[in-house]
Amino acid sequence: MISDDFQIGPNGAYEHVGNQLDIQYLDLLEYILDNGVEKKDRTGTGTLSVFGHQIRHNMQDGFPLLTTKKMAWKTMVTELLWFLRGDTNIKYLVDNNCHIWDGDAYKNYEKEFEKGSHLEGTGLLWMAKESKETFIYKIKTDDEFAKKWGELGPIYGKQWRSWEKWYIDENQRYLTFTKKIDQIQNLINDLKTNPDSRRLMVNAWNVGELDQMVLPPCHYGFQVYTRELSTQERYVIARSQSAKYKCPKWDVIDIDVNGNPIPKYSHTQDEHYDKYGIPKRAISLMWNQRSVDFGLGAPFNIASYGLLLEIIAKEVNMVPDELIGNLGDVHLYLDHIEPIKEQLTREPFQLPKLKIKQHSIDEPSPLTKPQYWHPDDFVIENYQSHPIIKLPLSN
Repeated sequence: MISDDFQIGPNGAYEHVGNQLDIQYLDLLEYILDNGVEKKDRTGTGTLSVFGHQIRHNMQDGFPLLTTKKMAWKTMVTELLWFLRGDTNIKYLVDNNCHIWDGDAYKNYEKEFEKGSHLEGTGLLWMAKESKETFIYKIKTDDEFAKKWGELGPIYGKQWRSWEKWYIDENQRYLTFTKKIDQIQNLINDLKTNPDSRRLMVNAWNVGELDQMVLPPCHYGFQVYTRELSTQERYVIARSQSAKYKCPKWDVIDIDVNGNPIPKYSHTQDEHYDKYGIPKRAISLMWNQRSVDFGLGAPFNIASYGLLLEIIAKEVNMVPDELIGNLGDVHLYLDHIEPIKEQLTREPFQLPKLKIKQHSIDEPSPLTKPQYWHPDDFVIENYQSHPIIKLPLSN
């Protein structure tokens, strides 16, 4: 029995009204199961893999958090804030009960331990290797241990916030860096001064530093795009969000029976909207991902970039528009296949809404001062989902 939330789409298939995200996700899950080729991988687990797909979501349809399984919202928010802090050490994650990078850190610890790195400068001939549980406990409780062993190398946060620019000195004898480039701050500056630029990009794929990372970036870059809002679109925003923009409904331009705007003031429509700070532009974000763990990682990636789009839009007073993911090697780990089949039987719910807490008018931005922000500052409202599906993480 198809519920009232479904309708027949243009291809004759039933589509869920208002939550095409879950439908897209389930369709691609099924496509991988039907068409994926079995491949070996670095973890030794094995995958079913397909190549070259895209996810598109209209942010006005709701926040892109899957409903066909319960998502660990705070874990995802914590990781994004960690990226925005420019941090590359798992201590912040562990302190905030986020453990998605534990395995990579511990695997690096094991590798370095076997090479004898733990003995450097100690004068010790032998030392017992910590278990993973003890390793994580010491990351949380021992600052010196965390500083040495919690570091993951120059991964996302470092590249986003402090990409190093190198140059040849005046004698042309050696290379030395002149400054660290904050790509996120540059992006915000460009959005405010040149929003039609085709260079609104942030890159994490630093070829010269890949060998220093515990794991090369899976989602290796993103680009944003803005467009001007029509007068009609600004009207809808003013009507639906009058409280947010302190725009009294009786001050808003009305529409006549033919759909034509009727200004209530002598000045122009745009001047009227500008008076109340109604956004002038919509902003979209597209990320590129070379390797996609579609069962476990992709739902996090979709929500994470959805949240990043919302944060950027808030910073530059634009309206979130489209979220687009370009996906390369899209795969299911073989030990995910049976649990995933359960998800395919589930009917999606409506997507939730995001609320970013407003502490004060002059509060620091999550982009400029992420250290002042906490995962609890980002609230998901009206989130209804099916139960969690537990999937093992392959490292």
